[in-house]
Amino acid sequence: MMKKHYFILALGLLAAACTPGKETATSANGAMEAHIEAVRQEYAPDKRVALFKIEQRGNVLAGETNMPEAKQELLGKLKAENIAFVDSIQVLPDAELEGKTYGVITISVANLRSEPKHPAELATQATMGTPVNVLKKQRGWYLVQTPDKYLSWVDAAGVSLMDKASFENWQKSPKLLYTKPYGFAYATASATAGTVSDMVYGDVVALNEKQGNFYAVTFPDGRKGFIPAAESARYDEWVASRKPTGENLVNTSKQLMGLPYLWGGTSFKGVDCSGFTKTVYFMNGLVLPRDASQQVHVGELVDTSNGWDKLQPGDLLFFGSPAKDGKPERVVHVGMWIGGNQEFIHSAGRVRISSMNPQAENFDEPELKRFLRAKRITPEDVVVDLRKTALYQ
Repeated sequence: MMKKHYFILALGLLAAACTPGKETATSANGAMEAHIEAVRQEYAPDKRVALFKIEQRGNVLAGETNMPEAKQELLGKLKAENIAFVDSIQVLPDAELEGKTYGVITISVANLRSEPKHPAELATQATMGTPVNVLKKQRGWYLVQTPDKYLSWVDAAGVSLMDKASFENWQKSPKLLYTKPYGFAYATASATAGTVSDMVYGDVVALNEKQGNFYAVTFPDGRKGFIPAAESARYDEWVASRKPTGENLVNTSKQLMGLPYLWGGTSFKGVDCSGFTKTVYFMNGLVLPRDASQQVHVGELVDTSNGWDKLQPGDLLFFGSPAKDGKPERVVHVGMWIGGNQEFIHSAGRVRISSMNPQAENFDEPELKRFLRAKRITPEDVVVDLRKTALYQ
C-alpha cells in the first residue's frame, strides 16, 4: 500500500514538473502568432496587393511572402524575445523561375484569376504590353503583380516571361499604343490580310517602322504584325498629350457608354464599376487602384453634406453601407460625376448615366440611398502617373 502511495506521489511530481514547460510552449506559440499578425497588419493589411501568407506549425514558420523586409521584421521580433523557431518562409519570386521574374502581357486582354484555374473568379484584367512582376508558377499558371500592385493568376498563354536583360531590351524599344475600342493586327500591311491578334484600347506593342498606312510591330512574345496607323499612336506622343481635366475625363467616359458590365473587367471587353473608372483614368494617363474599396482611399474628400454643388466633373462617387452597430463600412460601388442634371456615369449592368435629381428621368434612387462620399483625384494621389513614370518604355 505504501509503495502505491509513493508511486502516485511520484507521478504527481512528474506532472508538476512538466506543466511549466507546456505553459512556456503555449506562451511562446501565442507570442509567435501575435507577432505574425502584427507584421501582417503592418506590411500586408490588404491581401489583394501584398502577399504575407505565414502560419505557425509548432515552432516552424511556414508560408510565403513577396516582401523580404516583412520576413526580416518578423524574424527580428522573434529573436528579440528569444523565441525559438525554424524558418521555412519562402520569399518570392520563386527560384524555380530561374531569373525570369519579369513578364509582359502578350494577348489583347489577359483575364487574371483569383486562383490558378479557369473556373476561378475573374479578379482583374491586364491589356497587352502591361509589365508584371512574376512571383511563382503553379501548373500552367503564374502568380503576377500588376502595376497597380494587384496580385492574381494568369495562364501561361497570356504572358511572356523575361529575365532582367530581356525585359530591359523590351522596355528600350519604341512603343505603339492602340487607340480604338476594338480592332486587329494583321499579318501584312493590309486590312484584308489574316489577323495576328485582336486589339483593344491601351494595348502596347513594340514599334518597328511605318509602312504606308500601317505600323510594323512586334508583340511581347516575338510575333510580328501590322496595325493601321489611323488606329494607333506612338506611345511617347500619346502619353505626352494626356491631360486629365474634368472635360477630358467626361469625354473619355462616354466612349465606353453601353459597354457590358463584367465582374473583374477593366477593358473594352467589359468593365465592372471600378474597372470602368480605372479605364477612364488610364485613358487620361493615370493609374488608379483596382477596386472601389481601394479607390475610396485616394484623393481629396469633397463636401456633399449640403448637396452636389461642390462636385466637379471627374470626381468619384462611392456607394455602399456605412459603419453601423460595430460593423465596418463597406464600399461596393463607384461612379464618376459628369455634372449636368446632377448626373454621374457608372457601370451597373452596362455603362450608363444616372442622376441624383429626383425629378430627372434617369434618377437612380437606389444609388442615392447608398451614397457614401465623393473624392477628387489628383495626379499626386494615383498609383502611377504615366506621364512621369516610364511604365512601358
